[in-house]
Amino acid sequence: MGPSPLAAVLRIPVLFALLSGMAAAQAQDDLHFPGDPPAHHVVYQLNESDWEYQEHVLNSVSAMIGKYGDNVEIAVVVIGPGIHLLAKEPKRLVPQVLRERVRNMAENYGVRFIACGNTMKTIGWTMDDMRPFIEYAEVGAASLMELQEEGFAYIAW
Repeated sequence: MGPSPLAAVLRIPVLFALLSGMAAAQAQDDLHFPGDPPAHHVVYQLNESDWEYQEHVLNSVSAMIGKYGDNVEIAVVVIGPGIHLLAKEPKRLVPQVLRERVRNMAENYGVRFIACGNTMKTIGWTMDDMRPFIEYAEVGAASLMELQEEGFAYIAW
């Protein structure tokens, strides 16, 4: 035997409250004004030199910007072989189109690109070897952890 008609009627306020809460959350996202702190925070790990891999990470960053605009704070922590993407003069071949996308994302959309100091030290680089908009983290893995502790969602490929 199914639920009584009265039980179904009593569920309507609960359903309405759930839907109202979802609508309020969406309305809050829609009420973001320029200059307001972003409601969303995400950190990507980029740790490979493979161009296709790097393109996938940058495509995801672009999708986040497309979906949330300035209502998302994005950081990309670059460690290991991926570090060449951030260098003024990479020691590995990096397609110019990827280098340009990184510059565009940093300068026009506020995406933070954070270079791992351990990786830089391993290959003998300093911040003078990095492009001007790059941030430095003594330990890239620690930066990933600290950003997560600050509420950033972690994305890795």
